[in-house]
Amino acid sequence: MNPIKPVAVVLGRQPWLPKFAKYIVGLDLLIQKVSRGRLTLLSVAGLPELTLSVAGRKSGLIRRTPLLYAPHPAGPLVAGSNWGQEKPPAWVGNLRAAESASIEIKGRSSTVTPRELAGAEREAKLAEMTKVWPNYRHYVERAHPRVIPIFQLEPTDR
Repeated sequence: MNPIKPVAVVLGRQPWLPKFAKYIVGLDLLIQKVSRGRLTLLSVAGLPELTLSVAGRKSGLIRRTPLLYAPHPAGPLVAGSNWGQEKPPAWVGNLRAAESASIEIKGRSSTVTPRELAGAEREAKLAEMTKVWPNYRHYVERAHPRVIPIFQLEPTDR
């Protein structure tokens, strides 16, 4: 196990962390740009990360967001947890409005079709995601009554 991962898990559950989200995401995007997508903040901690690129639902401009994900044979799983805040992150609305998006993992890009999960399938995939990032349990409690959306990003170019 990566020795930095336990530190990342402890930091990730802190209630003050969302206040720094803008700076964390900005730093992560800079690291990705400099390393040409081969290095990310989460990868340093041994956690899987992808960069989601999706058109803004109002502006139409492409928005890039680094996200923790859980690998899955049918396509990566991402959660609109926003660290358990009251409101979902902006990318959730953009992804809901999009027919397709693109993701980049370790410098490799692919086109995906987002599918928001519901019911028993959502609960099962959330349990899988919690194995990758235990803090999702804390985020679900912190966000209550908001239901954290979970998306499967199904590859379209297979």
